[in-house]
Amino acid sequence: MKKSAILLALLSTSMLGASLAQAQDVTLTIESWRNDDLSIWQDKIIPAFEAAHPGIKVQFTPSAPAEYNAVLNSKLDAGSAGDLITCRPFDASLALYEKGQLADLSGLDAMKNFSDVAKSAWQSDDGSATFCVPMASVIHGFIYNKDAFASLGIEAPATEAEFFAALDKIKEDGTYIPMAMGANDQWEAATMGYNNIGPNYWKGEDGRLALIKGEQKLTDEQWVAPFRQLAKWKDYLGDGFEAQTYPDSQNIFTLGRAAVYPAGSWEISGFNTQADFEMGAFAPPVANAGDECYISDHTDIAIGMNAKSPNAEAAKTFLEWVGSTEFATLYANSLPGFFSLNSAQIAMEDPLAQEFVSWRDKCKSTIRSTYQILSRGTPNLENETWNASANVIRGTETPEAAADRLQEGLASWYDPQK
Repeated sequence: MKKSAILLALLSTSMLGASLAQAQDVTLTIESWRNDDLSIWQDKIIPAFEAAHPGIKVQFTPSAPAEYNAVLNSKLDAGSAGDLITCRPFDASLALYEKGQLADLSGLDAMKNFSDVAKSAWQSDDGSATFCVPMASVIHGFIYNKDAFASLGIEAPATEAEFFAALDKIKEDGTYIPMAMGANDQWEAATMGYNNIGPNYWKGEDGRLALIKGEQKLTDEQWVAPFRQLAKWKDYLGDGFEAQTYPDSQNIFTLGRAAVYPAGSWEISGFNTQADFEMGAFAPPVANAGDECYISDHTDIAIGMNAKSPNAEAAKTFLEWVGSTEFATLYANSLPGFFSLNSAQIAMEDPLAQEFVSWRDKCKSTIRSTYQILSRGTPNLENETWNASANVIRGTETPEAAADRLQEGLASWYDPQK
């Protein structure tokens, strides 16, 4: 009897120990739209976190990008969403916070590692609450064919005069289309056109915030001037650019038929696999040598916490790590072209990615002018800017008429602009 009692006690103690150990293991689930990144999370990011944080397991469970918002909203409403929520910038995530579905993360120590610009896409309008930890941005500029530039004796331009002189030389030679961009899909005319070159005119955050406050108007010279530059692009985009789609432009450049591509840094990974020539990049040229430069360093992706997560402490541990230099280095080099928003200097292994991110040391960062607050009404300023930019490039609308139309639309619903 004694032996049986001792054996039973030992067995019970063993089972209790195993039960406690098991109870200490927490599994966090991440909701995301980035299904292309599944292998990177599974093979690189999650193993790095779990190795340093025994007892916390992580699962990355992405949805299809186009379905993410609807799927996430349904899960949150049903109480079945994961612990961690990958956040799109601005209004979609703000709506979740205002519904009490994303937790306020302002108190995380890691938030000290991010600038106000980096956090702006995931904050309440008054800036009092930050509800997602910034992960990455995309930077705008121009990617160019180094072979084409070398053969024509062209240096990467730094000023507008040098930019158009380069395009003129490429056009005169005739071997390459000077610049690959179409007007069919419209959005790239605004994203890689107007909001690429525009910050140098409206002085980045100074102009963007002044527009939100109603202190500047879209008819002011600094907002019309980028359209004037876009109107000049028409002569360099090649025959048939009006019907040219975004994939057409990508192919024209990567096949070596065009010398310059107005770009977002998200192209880097794809272009690296498709182009068989060396590529370089240059920032949006300034008006005059020595002028302060500005870049669109657009906040793109962050991660927050489900306010109803039963694993809040473990989730906060993970989010503190996301805000670390270790995560920033790992993420940015696993996905070249998606740049860490962490204030720490992160060295890029990819040379083209390193060129893009180096502009942060020379230029002031801003975000796309239409994304925060100004596209909540009807007409939607973001979508209207797509159309206006494409029209100006086609030559079917003057820069002044485009600016007048955008200002009238914004003032029709946005009180600070009335």
